[in-house]
Amino acid sequence: MADIVFRNVTKRYGSTLAVDDASFTVNDNEFFCFFGPPLSGKSTILRLVLGLEVPDQGEILIGGKPVNSVSPAERNVAMVFQNLALFPHMSARDNVRFPLVERKVAEAEIEKRLADVAAKLHIGHILHKPPAQLSGGERQRVAIARALVRDPAAYLMDDPISALDARLREETRVELKRIQRELGKTLIYVTHDQEEAMSVADRMAILENGRIRQIGAPAEIYDRPASAYVARMLGSPMMNILPSVHGVGGIEAAEGTIRITGVKAPTEAIEIGLRPEDLKVRPWTDNGTVEGRPARVFEVEPLGGYTVVTLAAGQARLRALLRGQPDIRPDAMVTISCEPGRVHYFGQDGGAL
Repeated sequence: MADIVFRNVTKRYGSTLAVDDASFTVNDNEFFCFFGPPLSGKSTILRLVLGLEVPDQGEILIGGKPVNSVSPAERNVAMVFQNLALFPHMSARDNVRFPLVERKVAEAEIEKRLADVAAKLHIGHILHKPPAQLSGGERQRVAIARALVRDPAAYLMDDPISALDARLREETRVELKRIQRELGKTLIYVTHDQEEAMSVADRMAILENGRIRQIGAPAEIYDRPASAYVARMLGSPMMNILPSVHGVGGIEAAEGTIRITGVKAPTEAIEIGLRPEDLKVRPWTDNGTVEGRPARVFEVEPLGGYTVVTLAAGQARLRALLRGQPDIRPDAMVTISCEPGRVHYFGQDGGAL
């Protein structure tokens, strides 16, 4: 068992509160992601799990055993650091072999594991090179291989594929997910890329200034964000967050309020949220036969399979995500509407209602 548990863990660096009363459980054999902006506490949590940092308060358990006073070497977890931490005087091959050599694994077993991980990460052709002769993406794959070649209780990865190009990053994250399932190991993954987090995680935690704001499956968090902050963090383009006018879900417009048909916002709602893909955009007709309220097309971004349209409704700017490449031009008049069930409401403290 390699479940990892935090119980009311707090970590400070001087006056900076890096992790604030964090409590969570990463289940055995789970692919768990921590997602948030820079300085939200993601990397500090990994360092606390690894044992490079000691919590000021709270308890950390690995496999049901408290590890606050256990050294990093005794915790049996493998980590891919953000700075990779490869040995510059060793070849890529020796860097990957190093954890097994230190543990006195038999040479035949080392070579078998090395060949297996090299094939999975496509690094067989660069194993003879030292890190200085590798590209940033190649160094990242070598660092990942060094972690995967071991047989630890859990893997920790701190933004391990950020230096790869877009196509290789997509391929590598799919490969990591497959490898984690095959190995049946717990994997904690830190990233600032929301698409990456949502595509690989069984569950994920959203962080803000050291505090965990929501934990759940990616689809659950996306559909039911616990706050306006969480709603803004997931989605590309991000959710439109707009004032709620007089308790009625609406968008401030030049002529009164554009109301969402058939719905009344809770009286305590301060803001409403509309996902770009939930906005319906139709051509404007003067006879008023098309459902919705008027808006002007401000900008059109065709992206192949879908198009992002920025709309001007009074002082508000909304972004809509439309399939394909619709015949919409800047400055055109359109109507916008949204299904009542797809509207999100947020209160004074930013929490979902």
